[in-house]
Amino acid sequence: MTASTKPPRFKRILLKLSGEALMGEGKYGISPKTLEQIAQEVRDIVKLGVEVGIVIGGGNIFRGVSASTEGMDRASADYMGMLATVINALALRSTLTKIGVEARVQTAIEMKNVAEPFILGRAIRHLELGRVVIFAAGTGNPYFSTDTTAALRASEIGADVILKATKVDGVYDRDPNTDPNARLYEHITFTEALAKRLQIMDSTAFSLCMDNKIPILVFDMNKPSNIRDAVLGRKVGTLVCNELEPK
Repeated sequence: MTASTKPPRFKRILLKLSGEALMGEGKYGISPKTLEQIAQEVRDIVKLGVEVGIVIGGGNIFRGVSASTEGMDRASADYMGMLATVINALALRSTLTKIGVEARVQTAIEMKNVAEPFILGRAIRHLELGRVVIFAAGTGNPYFSTDTTAALRASEIGADVILKATKVDGVYDRDPNTDPNARLYEHITFTEALAKRLQIMDSTAFSLCMDNKIPILVFDMNKPSNIRDAVLGRKVGTLVCNELEPK
């Protein structure tokens, strides 16, 4: 870090990526170009001394909820979705390793020939040593989303913030795709978000973040440098936090 570089606002983060984010311009699977772009942005913040945990969805390969609505047993569908997150996690780990970033995959479902089991103390030690930890296979239980996984792991590792990467540049009062007058929030409290019924995370995940006082920063991951700008405390996306926290 150079003398002119602003120190990071957040020391330890949990980056939440959707599986669809890995598709790039495709309609299915993993885009190597997009994967490399994400890995490079993660490398940039690791170089700043930020400790990085990551949770990735599996929707680019399989969506358990969608399958269950078409007649598949919900529990089986959710387990299949968890396995899809492992595929994504292994792909990201491989790409990070290729560009010189140490990374580990920890899974909530034991598969010792593929990845480490999730062990909290070991995960924290990896983070302290500057390794990126990718949490895969959800919580290990059906009926829970990867949003909930992100909130749970962030709470467990003591993350300063959840960076929720999306396809829009923050949280709006209305759908910006259908209403040109939709207003972007720069900052909103958990209570306000609940009152306005804003869909930021599912209710279980949102409650976990609110109860454990973990801010959520919602931002557009398609804009280069947004992750770096977010950890440096620059104006990016929408910050959702408790009333007592500064705007």
